[in-house]
Amino acid sequence: MPSLPSAFVDLEPFAAWALPREHDRYAKRLASSMDELQEFYDAAFPCLERGSSYLRGVELDGISDEDKHLLWLFCSLVTVSFPVEVWRQARVPDSGAAALAAVVEPAV
Repeated sequence: MPSLPSAFVDLEPFAAWALPREHDRYAKRLASSMDELQEFYDAAFPCLERGSSYLRGVELDGISDEDKHLLWLFCSLVTVSFPVEVWRQARVPDSGAAALAAVVEPAV
């Protein structure tokens, strides 16, 4: 299980959301219940401003694993925000069997 910076120990129960690839974050969203998405959102969203401030002070050269995990956890928060805030379902409404496939991932 990924570990997070000590200042974010309250988010450790959600460390499984610290996934480096968009494809994996999207797959986890689709595999999760709305209750699970809501629980993650309710825990992570209030920490977003504090996390953003913290990560702005982190140098990308030599970034620690814990800091990467925090960044990826907040990327997952973005991935679940629309389902929680707008759609109230994990899948995009009226999209049928459409799927998201990233051709190129950002550098990890």
